[in-house]
Amino acid sequence: MTRPEDRPAWHALDAHRDAMMDTTLSTLFDQDPGRFDALQGEAAGIFIDFSKNHLLRAAAGAQEDTHALLVQLAVESDVAAKRDAMFAGAIVNPTEHRPALHVALRAPRNADIRVDGENVVPEVHAVLDRVCTFSERVREGEWLGFTGKPITDVVNIGIGGSDLGPLMATEALAPFAHERLSMHYVSNVDGSHLVSVLKRVNPETTLFIVASKTFTTQETLTNARSARGWFLESKATDKDVARHFVAVSTNDEAVSEFGIDTDNMFGFWDWVGGRYSLWSSIGLSVALCIGPERYRQFLAGAHAMDRHFAEAPLESNLPVTLALLTVWYNNFLGCNSHLIAPYDQYLHRFPAYLQQLTMESNGKSVHVDGSRVDVETGPIVWGEPGTNGQHAYFQLLHQGTHVIPTDFIVPLESLNPLGEHHELLLANCFAQSEALMRGKSGDAVRAEMRDAGRSDAEIDALVGHRSFAGDRPSNTITVQRMDAAALGALIALYEHKVFVEAAIWDIAPFDQWGVELGKQLAKTVHSELSAGKTVSSHDASTNGLMNRAIKRRGLLA
Repeated sequence: MTRPEDRPAWHALDAHRDAMMDTTLSTLFDQDPGRFDALQGEAAGIFIDFSKNHLLRAAAGAQEDTHALLVQLAVESDVAAKRDAMFAGAIVNPTEHRPALHVALRAPRNADIRVDGENVVPEVHAVLDRVCTFSERVREGEWLGFTGKPITDVVNIGIGGSDLGPLMATEALAPFAHERLSMHYVSNVDGSHLVSVLKRVNPETTLFIVASKTFTTQETLTNARSARGWFLESKATDKDVARHFVAVSTNDEAVSEFGIDTDNMFGFWDWVGGRYSLWSSIGLSVALCIGPERYRQFLAGAHAMDRHFAEAPLESNLPVTLALLTVWYNNFLGCNSHLIAPYDQYLHRFPAYLQQLTMESNGKSVHVDGSRVDVETGPIVWGEPGTNGQHAYFQLLHQGTHVIPTDFIVPLESLNPLGEHHELLLANCFAQSEALMRGKSGDAVRAEMRDAGRSDAEIDALVGHRSFAGDRPSNTITVQRMDAAALGALIALYEHKVFVEAAIWDIAPFDQWGVELGKQLAKTVHSELSAGKTVSSHDASTNGLMNRAIKRRGLLA
């Protein structure tokens, strides 16, 4: 294995970084009228302006081209070969000895994608057809509850990828939601989450989706059992459970024991990772919300981005470009935080979704072969919608000591046209990216304050506070309108971006062993708390916290 930092392109980028440190974004724009046209790309309905990044262009007179050097790093990292292996069904999740074939879940019927020599696409479409048929029955009022009433509320019980993905997608596509059906999501084992949802629904007209591949996930099964108990406290009986609970799982026996008819169990495969499972039957709640036709458009949008990622040259490949920019800032410019700022209220859960996708995938400190990583890997990903963020955390973006690369995401056309609202939204989005890049110099502040009639003393006192360093990088991502196809393409864009980052860092993006230790310890701690006896088997802090909880909750035997 060649470590990332030992590759020739890595050394070239180190030297290039040192040579361009004093070149500001404003200078790059002032010297290069063609910069915007050169540093942009479009595919699958997604347009990206990445011109507001610290990239020198040889075509504009620079001795070296930053983007070309980054692409060379991708070439030396075998990104294309690793990408092709993933699409071919190779074992790209080595620690669990599995493929990672979420791309097969949105492939067309005539595709041929093989695992162990077998084309998985026909089985994928068989499950998809069942999801769509069931969704249509519920949406048309044909699926009735135990008192003969149609379903009005759907409660998805899952956690992690079984919750974040469907929740994000149904929120993002809320304008296309069925007029009768209300969607609810329960993930937290904190009973308050489930109770707050159950207060808003009627057992006679509520459908529960229990989403757990193994049907053993502690949080999900705890919530599901409590929901089942609540349901049976109504006029319902055990035989009625089958009309109100369906499962997304592969464990027939456990599903049947719960009381769910296995005919109403929607399966998927071990080569579907949790944070990529939205495209599988885990997306059942999305299909129920927006309907089979739009759900298939959602999958088609993702597939269009898959084709672009698989076929476009590295130098014009959108996921590759975004990944290379992350590597550039994370590993060469010391920017270890990345902001997702969607200027679309319906995308308010999108940053949280990308947080899991990125940080669970690339929050790794060993290479694929198990050796220690000596460079920075996955950045911290966070965000909230604009324009709200402008009145909250944007202060730190503009004048804080951290430089935080930002992705602005905005539809050009509103799904809810209302006066000048959308023009103001677009204006704020574009203005923020300009303000981060341009900043405001002390001289500009002085001139502005003098024009306003301020005294020299006032100017001297305030100029530092009103100056903006600028030179803060960003991408701006636009779609025509945030419909199902656009959302599918946008999600796939970031999925492939994360994969390319991992390929360059030589880490495994499809496992998540870091979450297992806490789960294991929680089982032990739970049994000891339930026993209600003084605990002494842990460290002093954990013992003290547990014993205090036992005593204060009146459990001490």
